[in-house]
Amino acid sequence: MTRAAVFLDRDGVLVIPEFRDGRSFAPTTLENFRIYSGAQAALAKLKARGYTLVVVSNQPDVGKGIIAGEVLGEMNRRLREALPVDDIRVCTHRRDEACDCRKPKPGMLLEASKDLGIDLDRSFMIGDRKSDIDAGRAAGCRTVFVDLDYTAEQKARDADWTVCSVDQAVDCIINNTSEERRPMVRAEDLKVKLFADGADIGGIMEMYANPLIKGFTTNPTLMRKVGINNYEAFAHELLSKVRDRSVSLEVFADEFDEMERQAMKIASWGKNVAVKIPVTNTRGQSAAPLIKKLADKGVVLNITAILTLDQVREVGAALAANTPAIVSVFAGRIADTGVHPGPLMREALKILENKPKAELLWASPRELLNVIEADEIGCHIITATNDILKKVSMIGKDLAEFSRETVEMFRRDAVAAGFNID
Repeated sequence: MTRAAVFLDRDGVLVIPEFRDGRSFAPTTLENFRIYSGAQAALAKLKARGYTLVVVSNQPDVGKGIIAGEVLGEMNRRLREALPVDDIRVCTHRRDEACDCRKPKPGMLLEASKDLGIDLDRSFMIGDRKSDIDAGRAAGCRTVFVDLDYTAEQKARDADWTVCSVDQAVDCIINNTSEERRPMVRAEDLKVKLFADGADIGGIMEMYANPLIKGFTTNPTLMRKVGINNYEAFAHELLSKVRDRSVSLEVFADEFDEMERQAMKIASWGKNVAVKIPVTNTRGQSAAPLIKKLADKGVVLNITAILTLDQVREVGAALAANTPAIVSVFAGRIADTGVHPGPLMREALKILENKPKAELLWASPRELLNVIEADEIGCHIITATNDILKKVSMIGKDLAEFSRETVEMFRRDAVAAGFNID
């Protein structure tokens, strides 16, 4: 399944450039690296409409030795942290070096389309220079030129649209893209596996009846909320009813020796059990040594409560190459802090590439859109509560009909309430 993308130049579109003699220049220090105030909200509009966002930027100052590669890396990190971009592609070649990536050549766009499954015919390029627009046109994208009143040689006169800011560029794309141009994903097209997260047996069995649900996860907090006070009895009842799909059951000790004992016992309860091990204990001590010990014994693990890439790296290093494992990154909790989890999840996938039996799980989603995001990124699993999973049938719903149904609901409730205006 291909997707539409918006490619964005960095300096002049997302990052405030330095101006000298009518020309713009990339910032060369971290102190001068400033993101336009409206960029985050503008890009959020595109993400809400399902676009993949890719930054494509010429950065020859690295090749010239003006800034160090480490500085560029930190700039990219800040960009990922502040904005909901899915990927950043950079060409560091000088103008006099031969390459296929430096804009106006379309190399960065073409490579991204292959790597990320992008349909270039349905995609856009936003840039503030003629080279950006030429690259977008060469790749087959529609183009939006952000005119910052540079000198003539930097202007693009053959873009599809000309605007004055990234905010206007985004509105231009949205206003000129019909619903028919965007593919409607269907629930049965999803590659990501859907797991149900809960502890109510009735709710679990309701989800179990749905063939789209491929597994189940639970934890002590969910169990306590529904009044469970006998852990083993609940686990055995659950496993007696769910025999053919993955079930993740969590240890609840805080000392690693006791965690290990509980893990071995839980693993013995069924071949479809994945033992959930927290990435740290309550004192912040890493569980990596225990993870390695259990994985080497062949215990199928679900490593939970992960929120940083350093934790993903540590867990990835501890896992056994031939033992199945689930790496649960709490993307929803990351989003709760104001950080877009998408770029982190993409990087987590790369970190786990050398562990073919490890699956990345998007944990604690907040809305159905997260299912689509997890699928587009390439996550193997997303676990969600029943209220979110029940909305899966809404994927691909005709929006015009949904609008009519909404109006019908308002009308029905007004009549039922006996409202009247004299």
